[in-house]
Amino acid sequence: MAVALAMAGKACAGQDAAASPILGVLTTATSAELPAKAAELVKSADTKNIKQTTIDVVKAAVGLNPAAAPAIVGSIAQASPAMAATAAATAVVLVPNQVAVIARAAAAAAPAKVGAIVEAMCRAFPAAYPNVATAVAQVVPGAEKEILAGIVAAIPELKDSINQTLASYNGNIPSVSTVLTQVAQTESSASTTALASGTPSMPRGPSPGPPLVFISGTPPHLNPGTGGTVPSGYRGYAAP
Repeated sequence: MAVALAMAGKACAGQDAAASPILGVLTTATSAELPAKAAELVKSADTKNIKQTTIDVVKAAVGLNPAAAPAIVGSIAQASPAMAATAAATAVVLVPNQVAVIARAAAAAAPAKVGAIVEAMCRAFPAAYPNVATAVAQVVPGAEKEILAGIVAAIPELKDSINQTLASYNGNIPSVSTVLTQVAQTESSASTTALASGTPSMPRGPSPGPPLVFISGTPPHLNPGTGGTVPSGYRGYAAP
């Protein structure tokens, strides 16, 4: 039984490799060879199919060794800078816990593509935009403009907050971390204001019955000695 299962497993692996030439090539590489082999496959791809090939290669390579995702992305980005953004965005979806390391690897290998890398990664993983931007800024100093432009392209709703922050510096672009800190404060303040504006200024209590209607005229004087007799036209009084 054990031999049969082992043979069946090898047969399935062989079928998968045959169905996917990329996986077939990558499975023959050692862990140390995997990033370079992945980069080689992307670099040798046809121009028309290079983007899809990059996606397929990253998925297969990271699937074989998730811990090597940053190295795989960095190797591809260095060999084919135009595919750095695609490789990084594909990898971050597979291993989102490595977002900052992947961003640094891609940016360090293809510094001229930082704007595209930030945009692609933020589109793939919007919630991680501060981590992506900060990580890229650490390895590519002076790329603040491209990094912020990448964030805006991927997440348009941050455009006003970023422009408002930049405007306060009179044309001088501060560090990415400074901008992101102020943007976070602006977004938090805007959320608080929106919440407050949706709250009624005066609390209103429940209204279980019809509107109160006041009775016209002057109410008569009730003599306590009447023994609880209620004048005509009034109700709701209890006898003493």
